Amino acid sequence: MTSNNFPIIPIKLKGETVKLKPLKVKHRTKLLEAAADGELWNLWFTSVPNKDTIDSYLDKAWVEQDHGSQLAFVVYHKRDKKIIGTTRFMNIDPTNRRLEIGHTWYSKSYQRTRVNTECKYLLLKHAFEHLKCIAVEFRTHVVNNASRNAIQRIGANEDGILRNHRILVDGKYRDTAVYSIIESEWPTVKKNLLDKLKA
Repeated sequence: MTSNNFPIIPIKLKGETVKLKPLKVKHRTKLLEAAADGELWNLWFTSVPNKDTIDSYLDKAWVEQDHGSQLAFVVYHKRDKKIIGTTRFMNIDPTNRRLEIGHTWYSKSYQRTRVNTECKYLLLKHAFEHLKCIAVEFRTHVVNNASRNAIQRIGANEDGILRNHRILVDGKYRDTAVYSIIESEWPTVKKNLLDKLKA
């Protein structure tokens, strides 16, 4: 499901360091290998698949994509020739030309490198310059300070906290920090990201 004015279709986004490729069945094993670098499934404040949850994780991504509400990518590192994580467009709202960038994680070895900056640049450029979004949103657990700091470094502004936003698998409640970049801010954010990538 898609809108002619907001075409959410599988697409490859290419940068100098990474390629974002549409998530496919063949990526299952490589994603598990990427998550094993740091045993990311043990992070309680984020959702990273392990061997027991990978199939439902992938199935959900494809169901949401069929409904037009998500578009999932794997992150492929060009120099190292391997998949190192995943990210996606989600909560896609064609009527209001908005979406969220989320479900992002990278192998521990690639965290705090240029990978995240380049991925966000590629996704934001596509969202604002091709999909003509009026806003792009980011959400994270309120206690996930590393994620919140990374979002702020991109140039997003905090919109607020959604209290008791989700019930986690262990039954605890999650407060969600919400950030966004709006279309008028994109030129400044774009320049900032390009400067970071050149540094």
